[in-house]
Amino acid sequence: MILVTFIRGSADELGEETVTTVALKDVTKVFPDGTIAVDKINLDVNDGEFMVLLGPSGCGKSTVLRMVAGLEDPSSGAVLLDGELANDLPPRDRKIAMVFQDFALYPHMTVGDNIAFPLRLAGVEPSPRGERVADVASALGIGDVLGRKPSQLSGGQRQRVAMGRAIVRRPGLFLMDEPLSNLDSGLRAELRAEISGLTRELGVSTIYVTHDQAEALTMADRVAIMRKGVLQDVGTPTQVYGRPATLYVAAFLGSPRMNLLEASVYVHLDRYVALNIGEQALYLPWTDIRSRAVAHYHGERIVVGMRAEALTPVGPDTPGDVLRGRIRYLEHHGHESLAFLDIGATAIVVDEMGSQAESTDGGQRGRRRFGQVMQRLTGRGGEAEATPDETVRGNRTSVLSDPGRHHRRPAELAVRLAPYPAVSAGHPLSISVRMDALHFFDERGDRIDVGWR
Repeated sequence: MILVTFIRGSADELGEETVTTVALKDVTKVFPDGTIAVDKINLDVNDGEFMVLLGPSGCGKSTVLRMVAGLEDPSSGAVLLDGELANDLPPRDRKIAMVFQDFALYPHMTVGDNIAFPLRLAGVEPSPRGERVADVASALGIGDVLGRKPSQLSGGQRQRVAMGRAIVRRPGLFLMDEPLSNLDSGLRAELRAEISGLTRELGVSTIYVTHDQAEALTMADRVAIMRKGVLQDVGTPTQVYGRPATLYVAAFLGSPRMNLLEASVYVHLDRYVALNIGEQALYLPWTDIRSRAVAHYHGERIVVGMRAEALTPVGPDTPGDVLRGRIRYLEHHGHESLAFLDIGATAIVVDEMGSQAESTDGGQRGRRRFGQVMQRLTGRGGEAEATPDETVRGNRTSVLSDPGRHHRRPAELAVRLAPYPAVSAGHPLSISVRMDALHFFDERGDRIDVGWR
């Protein structure tokens, strides 16, 4: 057997190798209608690791899971399990247990029989079978409902039964396809802790699919973020949140979402790099190691990202890196309030599928319809002006092309305030910006950085 190995920090300190349980090498899936569901994915899942595939519906994450399980055949590329090629290996021979979103329990069987079903198929004797079912049920807190039918259980109990049926097999790999999406928020939080705790206690590698960033950031050892079948970023929760590789990842992670602003770059050698944001400016000192990378964009526009935690309300006459604006509206969340400021800047908005959306009049499709109507009525006009998604430099889409003043969207800078502050809509507010917490992206949406993590 050929084992694909990697060295991680903790293993390296101990002088141990980390064995890769799953390796996807240039895996692509194209459906018969020509839809590219997964595009050249390269991903490794280490032994005992909890890997989360994160992204919106339709991004290809469940297709990846199904190819690992053997329920879908890759159009090209290689799926390796424990270092061995598994493209043609039947699902039953992959030593994999899968937990689905809809529980998939047998309604005519009791809870105990549902959990024991894979053991019965494997020919395990009744006595050891009963012991393993009791142990698993006790660990999941459902030992007192083994005699009930699934219809007599709550949603959380049903999901525990589905988990128990997977765990009792003692598989080499868990695959979980949004198992908590049908449950209420309180129960999801409870089961998140149970699932991550159990899988780590068992030491079984897990690939967990979700569209919920809270699940991803709280449960994962590493997170793989997908968009339109393409892998955008892979790293620990701290890495992908703190240094997102692309504009899409920056926009997708965080609540409230990262503020993404268009800025013009002007370099003052050996002094600072000025970031002109609307009529205001921030100054990146020349001593900041990132200033050299940003300086390459002198005279050009880039995207500056700032999270709400990098912004602090200050007095109106405070010197330094301060942005000033007026509150458009407030959101009260009990433990805090969010103020959304108009600072006279232009926002870069990325929708859930990762496409640019600077329009405020219904989006690209609406503009096209408007252009077609105008053409029929006046005989001119044709298509509406190209949106940023339609403007391509080389083979990459620009997120900074100018859609015209009627399609520009004013920035609404999200700022955290104390609960129920003594301000209201229209109130002026000055915000101090932590320059060391800014993120920079080029016109294609790639991170401008001095090096990888």
